Amino acid sequence: MTAHLARSGLLVPPGQGRTLITTAQQVTFKVTGEHSQVTSSFEVVVPPGFDVGAHLHTRSEELFYVLEGELDVMAFEPRVRTGDDWRQWRALDGRRVVRATPGTVIVVPPGCPHAFANPTGEPARMFFQASPPPDHERYFEELLALLDSGVSPDPAAIQELRARYDIEQLTPLRHELS
Repeated sequence: MTAHLARSGLLVPPGQGRTLITTAQQVTFKVTGEHSQVTSSFEVVVPPGFDVGAHLHTRSEELFYVLEGELDVMAFEPRVRTGDDWRQWRALDGRRVVRATPGTVIVVPPGCPHAFANPTGEPARMFFQASPPPDHERYFEELLALLDSGVSPDPAAIQELRARYDIEQLTPLRHELS
C-alpha cells in the first residue's frame, strides 16, 4: 500500500516574490520551476521606451496579460521578416501590430514570432507565463544583469544569451537608459 503524501499549494500575496530591478525592466518571480512543473509566472513592469524586439521560441509557449498601461504587441508570422522594426510587419491574413490595453491577453505558441514595446511615457505592467520552466527564470536573471550594467547592452552578448535559452532574436532589443 502506498501512502498518499499531501501537497501544499503556493500563495504569493500582492507585492511579494523575488524582484529583479534594472534600468530596463522590473521582473517579479511569482511561480518558478521549484513550485510548478508546467509554467513559470512573472509580473513585469515595462518602462517607457523598452522594446523586447521580435523573437520566437522553438519549444516555449507564452501568455501575456496586460494589467496596467499600454503596449504595442504582435504575435504572428509576418509576410516578410524585414528590417529591424517589427512594428511595420503585417501578417498574411492582414493583421498588424496592435496597442494592447489592460485586460488584453496574448498567447504565443512555439515557433510564433512575437514582440512587445512600451511606446508611451508611462510604465506598463503585465502578467507573463512561460512554459516549460525554468528557462525564462534563468534567462531573466542573466538578461537583467546585462541590462543593469549602466551602458547599452552588447548586441553579441544579448544574442548569445538568447540563443542559449531558445530565443531566436529577429529584431534588436532596445531600451532607454535612465
